[in-house]
Amino acid sequence: MSLMIRLATPGDAEQVQAIYAPYCHTPISFEMEPPSVEEMRHRIAKVLGPYPWLVCADGAEVLGYVYATQHRERAAYRWSVDTTVYVRQGQLRRGIGRALYTSLLTMLPLQGYVNAYAGVTLPNPASVGLHEALGFERVGVYRQVGFKRGTWYDVTWFQRSLQPRPEEPPPLKRLEEVQQNSEWVKALGEGLALLPNGFPTEKRSSS
Repeated sequence: MSLMIRLATPGDAEQVQAIYAPYCHTPISFEMEPPSVEEMRHRIAKVLGPYPWLVCADGAEVLGYVYATQHRERAAYRWSVDTTVYVRQGQLRRGIGRALYTSLLTMLPLQGYVNAYAGVTLPNPASVGLHEALGFERVGVYRQVGFKRGTWYDVTWFQRSLQPRPEEPPPLKRLEEVQQNSEWVKALGEGLALLPNGFPTEKRSSS
């Protein structure tokens, strides 16, 4: 195996869509139908730049992905993000989700983000356990907020501090700025260190 954690590209859209589609038929996702490959390609392109979208790949096969997005539209929220992680069916409980999340949470402060939030549909003990293990704290529950396939579902919300809150937060950095920083490779390595056998990190061109 040649596992790596790297930035997603629009070329990953087909595999990312295949990973996500089964979850759309469960309460884990509140989408009623799986998005198309083209829609997933659009989502990846929209996220990248302001936020990281990472994949864990075994050679050419994508095993899981994690990304951050805008928390809310109002300008004062811009130092906070929402986070999402999905792992391919058949690859669960291998530590892939935790490895991806660890790299993401290490990377986000490099851009200046301060808070991370995640919503988890209940019941979902695996996701609750993952977020708690990664230092997220429960901050509230939306009671029966989502209706899907005949059932109302609660969503519990988690929050994690990414770095000490500055009195005056500096402007946020885009991905291309932090990729020039040695801390970028270190952030990728933080997640990989949780996977067996010390798999290699993403290789970047010097050009």
